[in-house]
Parts: sequence; structure tokens; C-alpha cells
Amino acid sequence: MAFPTAVNSQITDSVTQVNVEVLGMAPAIAMGNLFQATSQALANAAHNATSAQQQANITAQAVTTAGVSLLYSVDTASTAVATSKIYA
Repeated sequence: MAFPTAVNSQITDSVTQVNVEVLGMAPAIAMGNLFQATSQALANAAHNATSAQQQANITAQAVTTAGVSLLYSVDTASTAVATSKIYA
């Protein structure tokens, strides 16, 4: 120590060591926070992509069903018209 103080030197050393420990751990804690935030963002992106894909599949199924229904209804209508012309 540079000069004698009224505080016990062991207490001063203890406080100094704790301060050095906090400063020494700060970069590791900062990197841990960065990794946690990055992994959370990537997990949200993956979840959003999965949800969008599911919604696109549902939409594709609905469009396919509507298209098949339209094809069947056109065929049925043309058959009905042709049949009515034959029997009329």
C-alpha cells in the first residue's frame, strides 16, 4: 500500500481483490450475455420460419382443394349440360 490508513490492511486487500475480480469477470459476463442474446434471436428466427412454412402449407392445401373442387364442378356442369341436350 502506498500510505498507511486507519483501516485494517486485510480489509483493504480484500476489497481490492473483490474489485479486481469483478473487473476480471466483466468480459466473460459480457460475452455470455452476447451469446445468450444471439441464441435467443436465432431461436426466434427459426420459430418464425417454421410458423411461416406451416401457414404456407395450409394455404397451399386450401388452394389445391379449391382448385380440385372447381375442376370437378366444371366437369359435372358440362356433363349435365351435355346430358340435358341429349335428352331434350
